[in-house]
Amino acid sequence: MLTRNCLSLLLWVLFDGGLLTPLQPQPQQTLATGPRENVIRLPEQRSHFQRVKRGWVWNQFFVLEEYMGSEPQYVGKLHSDLDKGEGTVKYTLSGDGAGTVFTIDETTGDIHAIRSLDREEKPFYTLRAQAVDIETRKPLEPESEFIIKVQDINDNEPKFLDGPYVASVPEMSPVGAYVLQVKATDADDPTYGNSARVVYSILQGQPYFSIDPKTGVIRTALPNMDREVKEQYQVLIQAKDMGGQLGGLAGTTTVNITLTDVNDNPPRFPKSIFHLKVPESSPIGSAIGRIRAVDPDFGQNAEIDYNIVPGDGGNLFDIVTDEDTQEGIIKLKKPLDFETKKAYTFKVEASNLHLDHRFHSVGPFKDTATVKVSVLDVDEPPVFSKPLYTMEVYEDTPVGTIIGAVTAQDLDVGSSAVRYFIDWKSDGDSYFTIDGTEGTIATNELLDRESTAQYNFSIIASKVSNPLLTSKVNILINVLDVNEFPPEIAAPYETAVCENAKPGQIIQIVSAADRDLSPAGQQFSFRLSPEAAIKPNFTVRDFRNNTAGIETRRNGYSRRQQELYFLPVVIEDSSYPVQSSTNTMTIRVCRCDSDGTILSCNVEAIFLPVGLSTGALIAILLCIVILLAIVVLYVALRRQKKKDTLMTSKEDVRDNVIHYDDEGGGEEDTQAFDIGALRNPKVIEDNKIRRDIKPDSLCLPRQRPPVEDNTDIRDFINQRLQENDVDPAAPPYDSLATYAYEGNGSVADSLSSIDSLATEADQDYDYLTDWGPRFKVLADMFGEEESYNPDKVT
Repeated sequence: MLTRNCLSLLLWVLFDGGLLTPLQPQPQQTLATGPRENVIRLPEQRSHFQRVKRGWVWNQFFVLEEYMGSEPQYVGKLHSDLDKGEGTVKYTLSGDGAGTVFTIDETTGDIHAIRSLDREEKPFYTLRAQAVDIETRKPLEPESEFIIKVQDINDNEPKFLDGPYVASVPEMSPVGAYVLQVKATDADDPTYGNSARVVYSILQGQPYFSIDPKTGVIRTALPNMDREVKEQYQVLIQAKDMGGQLGGLAGTTTVNITLTDVNDNPPRFPKSIFHLKVPESSPIGSAIGRIRAVDPDFGQNAEIDYNIVPGDGGNLFDIVTDEDTQEGIIKLKKPLDFETKKAYTFKVEASNLHLDHRFHSVGPFKDTATVKVSVLDVDEPPVFSKPLYTMEVYEDTPVGTIIGAVTAQDLDVGSSAVRYFIDWKSDGDSYFTIDGTEGTIATNELLDRESTAQYNFSIIASKVSNPLLTSKVNILINVLDVNEFPPEIAAPYETAVCENAKPGQIIQIVSAADRDLSPAGQQFSFRLSPEAAIKPNFTVRDFRNNTAGIETRRNGYSRRQQELYFLPVVIEDSSYPVQSSTNTMTIRVCRCDSDGTILSCNVEAIFLPVGLSTGALIAILLCIVILLAIVVLYVALRRQKKKDTLMTSKEDVRDNVIHYDDEGGGEEDTQAFDIGALRNPKVIEDNKIRRDIKPDSLCLPRQRPPVEDNTDIRDFINQRLQENDVDPAAPPYDSLATYAYEGNGSVADSLSSIDSLATEADQDYDYLTDWGPRFKVLADMFGEEESYNPDKVT
């Protein structure tokens, strides 16, 4: 306020004291103000050819904001050089706030503010003033524009627009570590005085944190702040204007600061020894206990990795980390047996996964503890000596034969007797039985390998002292084959020998098959039967690989002498008991070329192996010839019938149109057929069936109304046309239906005698002379007959 007043006084001295002169050369345009007034002189009215200059240099007023006086606040005064104080000049005011915020005395030009102003709402107002003649209402001078500025006072406190604040800083941070920067804003004018000059300070939160008074940057003030001791801090920050001087306005905000965790603490076991008790019946993979190391850190800094230290007993157990609770879960890797070992001892090590190199000097970030596991005795079921029993038995073994035994023992202290029985859920109990005390298995029925080659069932063992404790084992019994079936030739062979064959030629390779399940390494042997070996035409050569060859023993064979040879071959297996069979092979003699290629064989010999005689072959061929003749005859009849059907009928209107060489009646006359039907309509009534389509036996004849003898031919044709249009039996294609009636294009209409009168005497043929030269001859003929009348007297 003091600065503003000093500035106003300085400007007044400069202008009023003559230190500054106006730009205009006219003395009447100089600024004239009273010692306590702001006066603006309005310029005089000039001619259009003279340059107009303002009558003032200082063109703005100042008014204090938040004025609380009882009277309107005086702003300044307007004055024109033409105003001589006689009351002939009237001052007007327009622009921002004219009439609502600012008023002017029309006679004196005094301007007042009629309400309190707020610079933060509107910092200045632009107004226009003019001097007019009070009588004529004409302007005495041009309109002038000036500004009224609202002078600021310190009426707004600093405000933290983004508060309250949330910040974090790692624990164990050094002094001066950056935390956060706060900022307060002041709505006062920053260019005038110290009203908007803000200074920051801490009201609450010392001695942990400090703040820069000018920038508002918050930093740590104490070293090694530990999160495990205190994690949350609330700091109260104050911002004060006027540079922090007495009387300035202040605003506050809260900063919530959290110390984030760092890995500055190693895990520690709360005790050095952990005792666990585990039943010996615990399954592999089950959790037998939990241990935990305590780490005061948070998040990933508190994640712990557990490991079993190699040593005595540790190979039976494993340990994993529970990610939710960070506990070590001890699991069983191998089965426990109280009777073998009753206790185990091992060490467990706990260490951090994420280490901070700044705290390596504190010491190793791991800890160890001892775990003692005591095995508890549990009453267990009997244990079989094998996990699976496999047995073998020959088929057809007598009922009651023992084929094997199972053994189960009670390993608990004070063992109990064991009882055996076959699981009733399987079907094996009907074929086998078991001794409940000894565990021996015997056959209960005769077995057949070809029916069932293998049996699979279960045997249950239970303790006599506690029958509820049972164990089960699978039994696999393979039924061994007994050599029941002799070997036979694997497939039927059609063997041929050439007439020019030489001794020692192999003409056929044969193999054998056995329906028995032959054991590995079984061999088949081939030989001739004893009766055929006396004077053989062929022999059998055994290749010792379960195959044999048919070998010739003669030099040439003749079809005329003998077409077929029957060779008995004995095949023998190597199983016990030995089985053999005699298989007769048929060898056909054929004619061959010099290279041994078969050219022809006797037809009868080809079919002899299948049991057909010559008479049967002739009968079959005769039947085939008869069937072929029937087929050919049937096809010929069908073709002849089709040809007759397609022949053109003389009455078929579609294929045969009858032409008449009589004279036509006119230009529209068509080539007609069967014109007699038109001359005698009654004949058509007798013919009910259309001739241009094939009659359908299912179609009923159409009922036509009788036609009178004197019916006009046009009505007759139209009637027939309508009948054809609505006829459901009409063909779907175009058909020719012509009627011998003269068309409308003819001058004579029609020459038909259908409409003629009964007697020619009643006819008047004089009209023929009017038809033109084409009918002249006809007119003369009928005209002469009419003129000659014997009854007429001339």
